[in-house]
Amino acid sequence: MANIWARILVGAVTILVAVGYKNYRDLSAPGKRPDLDNQEYWGPTLKEPYRENKAILPFDISVKPEVIEDLVSQLRRPLKAQAPLEGVGFKYGFNANELAKVVKYWRDTYLAKWSEREQYLKNLDHYQTEIQGLKIHFIHAKPKQVKGQKTKKVLPLLLMHGWPGTVREFYDFIPLLTTPSDKSDYVFEVIAPSLPGYGWSQGSSKTGFGVAQVAVVMRNLMLRVGFDKFLVQGGDWGSLIGSNVASLFPENVLGYHSNMCGNNSPMGQLRLLLASFFPSWYVDSQYADFYKGLGHLFGTIMEEMGYAHIQASKPDTIGNALIDNPTGLASYILEKFSTWTNTEFRLLPDGGLTKKFTYDQLLDNVMIYYVTNSITTSMRLYSESMVASQFALAVDSVPIQAKAGCARFAHEITHVPDSVLANKFPNLVHSSHHRDGGHFPAFELPQQLYDDFVSFVQKANFS
Repeated sequence: MANIWARILVGAVTILVAVGYKNYRDLSAPGKRPDLDNQEYWGPTLKEPYRENKAILPFDISVKPEVIEDLVSQLRRPLKAQAPLEGVGFKYGFNANELAKVVKYWRDTYLAKWSEREQYLKNLDHYQTEIQGLKIHFIHAKPKQVKGQKTKKVLPLLLMHGWPGTVREFYDFIPLLTTPSDKSDYVFEVIAPSLPGYGWSQGSSKTGFGVAQVAVVMRNLMLRVGFDKFLVQGGDWGSLIGSNVASLFPENVLGYHSNMCGNNSPMGQLRLLLASFFPSWYVDSQYADFYKGLGHLFGTIMEEMGYAHIQASKPDTIGNALIDNPTGLASYILEKFSTWTNTEFRLLPDGGLTKKFTYDQLLDNVMIYYVTNSITTSMRLYSESMVASQFALAVDSVPIQAKAGCARFAHEITHVPDSVLANKFPNLVHSSHHRDGGHFPAFELPQQLYDDFVSFVQKANFS
């Protein structure tokens, strides 16, 4: 009898092992690139067949004086915000006392020197072209070569921001990329677009325009400006869109670098779960403090991701509430530049806003959303990307074959260890951990991000 039960047990274990192996094999199998229409039209419905205007034209970002006059008028209205609870800091969101200071500075100081701020935003060269029915704005910064120095190899770079950022994040980062340095054999020709629906770039008129479709537009933009081989760098949505560009178009992407690398493939999610229970198997002990497990991740989702849920489900509702509401717009956007720069800033009455940024920097970014009326269209990227049809494309399961580099800044909302990234980034040649910085390193620590990026490029050796 004992032998019979032993055989049954062995058989059951064998079946479980076989099923487990098959499931593991299925999970770890690389995905196939989805068949997307690389010329799909996203503009408003036309009566005549669409003909793409392929011209690349200089773009004037000037703001009409009456827009500024109206903004000043709106900011003169008494602020009727409720007084914050005692000692609450930024834990309940943007503190009304700090908001009053921001509004006063915006109205009385910032807008009084608007011509100076506008000229600053014009310091980089702005262009516009039409891609798949959308008017796409981008900055094109060409590299410098210094006489008497060895000529640097030029590499094209697609540089992408996220939400609630804009191209303004890159104004101190881009000059570092385009100026020769002893730290690198390379110098970079930068294309930094406003993502579709953000800033001066037109948003889609149709549903179904998620990260994969945006990636197609971004790749087509690079082809339009003359680059069929290029690097990609980004954080936030720029990381996810860049990941899609690299997965969908390996023939075009030389390398991928991000300050927010992730792996949302089924295998990536399984490894993330295992890393939470068995951290010593998956995490380098010297950086263990960067990886706080699923409990911390769940807490972060509950405390900090409410915005993402409403933007993924009802973007137009919150967007409508912020139209012609500059005070509300500033409160909604700038709260992220507090918490996402360092979650400990929630404890401070001023949210630590000026610990890493100036009011001028922050208001430049808010102004781009305000003068272009793009807050609603920017948030629609959440609703178009967090849907079943987008997940069904399974781009997350398509490995990035290009050489990749991942930088982690200490105060980013969450981090993913190399072991979890492995099946998504089989050619990860650079991995770093920085003891400072948060979600917006190009804005907060441009020199540190530059050093990390060129370190990746040197290791990758794109000669």
